[in-house]
Amino acid sequence: MNIDPILRSVVAVRSSIPEDAFTAETLGTVREGSGVVIRDNGLVLTIGYLITEAEEVWLTTQDGRVVPAHPLAYDQESGFGLVQALGVLNAPAVDIGDAAAARPGDPVVLADGIGEFVQANIVARQEFAGYWEYLLDEAIFTAPAHPAWGGAALIGADGKLLGIGSLRLQMSQDGEIADINMVVPIDLLPPILDDLLNRGQVNKPPRPWLGAFSAESNSGVVVMSVAEGGPAAEAGLRQGDIISEIRDEEVDGLADFYRKLWSSGPAGAEIPMRILRNGREAWLRVKSADRNSFLRKPQLQ
Repeated sequence: MNIDPILRSVVAVRSSIPEDAFTAETLGTVREGSGVVIRDNGLVLTIGYLITEAEEVWLTTQDGRVVPAHPLAYDQESGFGLVQALGVLNAPAVDIGDAAAARPGDPVVLADGIGEFVQANIVARQEFAGYWEYLLDEAIFTAPAHPAWGGAALIGADGKLLGIGSLRLQMSQDGEIADINMVVPIDLLPPILDDLLNRGQVNKPPRPWLGAFSAESNSGVVVMSVAEGGPAAEAGLRQGDIISEIRDEEVDGLADFYRKLWSSGPAGAEIPMRILRNGREAWLRVKSADRNSFLRKPQLQ
């Protein structure tokens, strides 16, 4: 694969977030990463946490030009973010690939917005549950890892876009620890793209959100922290609580917890859960919310 023409379509993304924004403390007020041009009019696909609540976004092309941009949308479910360049990028759109056809062992390239890229291989296609109430049924994992993964473009051997870089993780393989990247597959974008462009969000009821940052434990799900002012905090959920049941159903790991939470109804549904705190069991009722209602929203243009 000749990567040089594709690199022209990957841009650097820098965003500025107000200090009083809901995500400022956890994600920072200055965020930097990458994005990839997916339409010739300057529409850029990135990873959403780079532009959540952004008041300013700047794109830098591979030849060093800086172009202002407007944050269009952040989809909580997929994790994708969309940015519209407000000036000419002179960067061709990358063709959308077929992530569903990608298999472990396939050669790929993960490219960032400053011209750096890593030649890698897909090492896994599997479920991923994130601590921030996030779940992908079949994420893409690649190795070796790219050190600047956020918003980086995953390119297949045919030169088409397979996904957008989200995280750097570690996995154990043959007794050794290896750094890998988790990538959001591009197949999640086409079904929601028109809604994101026209409405700024997907046209369906938002999922219930608790505002709990959690991890798996042997006996369920353990709460690492709660978002200040969020539903979990308001209901009294605390760091160290172990969630063992939700709606009278046993919780079997983080992904199962999320699926049971999201099947409880739309945002606003009351979520009864059994917790273990300091060796004692108790029930809490958490009135869920729409996560987006806590965030500053980009203005549609």
